Amino acid sequence: MDDSKLWFYAVVAGVYVLSRLLKKEKKEVAPPAEEKRTGTPRQVKSPAPVSVQPKPVSFEDLMREIIESKRTPSQETVVDYDDMVGEEGRGLEEVTYDHRKESGMFTKYEDAKKEAFNRPSLEETMRIEDTVISFGKFKEFESGAVNNVASGYLKLFTNQDELKKAVVMSEILKPKF
Repeated sequence: MDDSKLWFYAVVAGVYVLSRLLKKEKKEVAPPAEEKRTGTPRQVKSPAPVSVQPKPVSFEDLMREIIESKRTPSQETVVDYDDMVGEEGRGLEEVTYDHRKESGMFTKYEDAKKEAFNRPSLEETMRIEDTVISFGKFKEFESGAVNNVASGYLKLFTNQDELKKAVVMSEILKPKF
């Protein structure tokens, strides 16, 4: 075994022994002062649990608390604004401006609505002969044949003479060692 490993295990063992000794000291509680004076042993009560979780409050309990807090007599000066909805609903300023009377746009719109029933519909005015049908409008946007290195190699393998040339070139260019 290496010396560094030995020292490591010695340090770990020392830490373990120290932690055990410290735990024992915490468990041993000094006897109370009364026991020392009288000399009679006193019964040691087990300590009460430290962490007591409170009971979760239900929704009904919360609602009851809220309602009770609203009913307290000390809050008689509270104003209930829900009763004054009528006053709040009414606007604070008087609006007498009517944009329909002063704007010519509204009259144009109303006139166009009236004339729409007198005009012929699109179905009545459209003729199939007037429809322009021309094919090939988007040929300029079509993608052409893709020329890349792989397609060039594929062409070489399809031709036997080219394949022979490729094998000879690979033998020439291949390093010896």
